[in-house]
Amino acid sequence: MKKKKAHKNPEANFLYELNSCSKSKDLKSAISLYESAISNKSRLNQQHFNTLLYLCSTFSTDPELKDLALMYGFRVFDHMMALNIHPNEASITSIARLAVVKGDGDYAFEMVKTLGDYQVLPRLRTYEPALFCFCQKLEAQKAYEVEEDINKVGLSLEEPQIAALLKLSVETGRGDRVYEYLQKLRRSMRCLSEETGKLLEDWFNRKGSEVCSEGGKFDIGFVKEAVLRNGGGWHGLGWIGEGTWMVRKGNVEPNGRCCCCGEQLGRVDIDDAETERFGQSVAGLAVEREVKANFREFQDWLEEYADYEAIVDGANIGLYQQNFAEGGFSVLQLDAVIKEMYNRSGNKWPLVILHNKRVRALLENPSCRKMVEEWRNNGVLYTTPHGSNDDWYWLYAAVKLRCLLVTNDEMRDHIFELLGSNFFLKWKERHQVRYSFLKGTLKLQMPPAYSVVIQESEKGSWHVPIVCDGSEESARIWLCITRQSCENGNSPCGKPEMSNTGDSEILPSDNKNHASPASFRKSDGEIPSVTGKRKERST
Repeated sequence: MKKKKAHKNPEANFLYELNSCSKSKDLKSAISLYESAISNKSRLNQQHFNTLLYLCSTFSTDPELKDLALMYGFRVFDHMMALNIHPNEASITSIARLAVVKGDGDYAFEMVKTLGDYQVLPRLRTYEPALFCFCQKLEAQKAYEVEEDINKVGLSLEEPQIAALLKLSVETGRGDRVYEYLQKLRRSMRCLSEETGKLLEDWFNRKGSEVCSEGGKFDIGFVKEAVLRNGGGWHGLGWIGEGTWMVRKGNVEPNGRCCCCGEQLGRVDIDDAETERFGQSVAGLAVEREVKANFREFQDWLEEYADYEAIVDGANIGLYQQNFAEGGFSVLQLDAVIKEMYNRSGNKWPLVILHNKRVRALLENPSCRKMVEEWRNNGVLYTTPHGSNDDWYWLYAAVKLRCLLVTNDEMRDHIFELLGSNFFLKWKERHQVRYSFLKGTLKLQMPPAYSVVIQESEKGSWHVPIVCDGSEESARIWLCITRQSCENGNSPCGKPEMSNTGDSEILPSDNKNHASPASFRKSDGEIPSVTGKRKERST
């Protein structure tokens, strides 16, 4: 075996030694191996060429090896094409990086376009050399063309690429593009790096940025409607208002009020279109995996009784911390959550989703029967049929009714993976109510008072969170960007003039099912009797 191992074919030996050079970052030895392989007329493959191209692109910015790397990089690529060996994404990324070192962004972009000829999809890194080159050289139109191509192939820009385009737009005075990239950052990033935050400061402090677009002419009512339609936190209509911008840095109070301008930050939800798609996706998957008649019966029932402001995952709460010897299903825990949500909502009962099998077992237990019957009488309970998965029912109800969901379920298992995570995390943050029981005492963790995301207000101001190292949210620095004409006073950061807070209230909802933590106030009175029972779901 040792003898066999010592007599590898030349191509395998070449690849082994080439990979060793790649690991040790030894460009000169790799080139020497390449020259020897050519002399020995070794048969080269795509992997050989890709390793050489990678090494050349890696050293193309090294002052001592730059010339050597560029010369051999293009020579290796030409050799590869002459042998009719098709390049893949890695090959093109390397040659694009080499082209940009020479200052040739056009060639780098042309190389990316050739991938289509080989039925190969580019990655974001494949476009980066051309995009960054055009941005650095302030060739705005070419940079925007690269972005268009990125969008066409279904890739999404991340902060480094958006920041480069933002800087380009700032330096070339493209206000409409600045607004567009600010919206892209809002959609893709929760918080910005300090470097990107500095770019925004440069724009808003620049002369000429005070000019408003067509969006500045919209009626305030129209803007409010756009904010509500989009889920809160942005309107997307363009720059609003006139006058010089004022950029300040400060914190946001725990209740969501900006310490600089006194504006109330919003709780940002997914927009109307996303909510509709989300509900349809949940329903579609549920119908595939549940008995169709059962789930569609639930959908019809929900349409008729769609006035709940909170959904309760009954099994999750009843089984919480019951993994001990005499543990079972705690109706007391579930009843405590039901009554607490009733009190907080101004005497509106939540909807509890619980499996039929579980309900039957509770009814057979004399100590539980009275409480379960009380839930039924109050129209609280919906029992899911035999063989069903409760998760589909409570998730669909919470999405469809746009209301709160009481559960500690992290929603990470397979059924939630099917839904994707594009807007799932945002939805959970806005709608999920978590709970705990400490020595039998219930504690609810309501959704946060405001969302830590870039926010655009109906008055045209912006609030931008910056990445912070600490875990304390109160220590986070925000950029507060307002029009001076909208300010009633120029209060220093941390000492706001609160006389203008009357104009910055939390936006009211025109949909009764847009439940919010604020609407779930604590009731100090006794639980009143409820008249008018909802239709009871048969078991």
